Amino acid sequence: MKGIKILHTKEVKGDELVEIKIWQVPKSEDKPFGVKYSIVYIKDGKRLLGYDNAEGKGNHKHYKDIEVPYEFAGIWDLLNNFKKDLKKIRGGDWDED
Repeated sequence: MKGIKILHTKEVKGDELVEIKIWQVPKSEDKPFGVKYSIVYIKDGKRLLGYDNAEGKGNHKHYKDIEVPYEFAGIWDLLNNFKKDLKKIRGGDWDED
């Protein structure tokens, strides 16, 4: 079964881009929730924040050039966590945990 896109938004404002892509996919060892996602914040052509579960890499997030594991607990938590981190980055209040 091919993935079914359940959400895709793309917002561009000036030099900023926020894009959210979420698919429903068959549950697997790599995707136990049956969800594939890619969420990104780009400014001036550079990815500053991203959440994804690329094939073979598992759930993780990016902050500039740093990649750390991310504990996926569901789509709503994912979107809320991204929104919180985005607010911190835009406000210059990023605190690495």
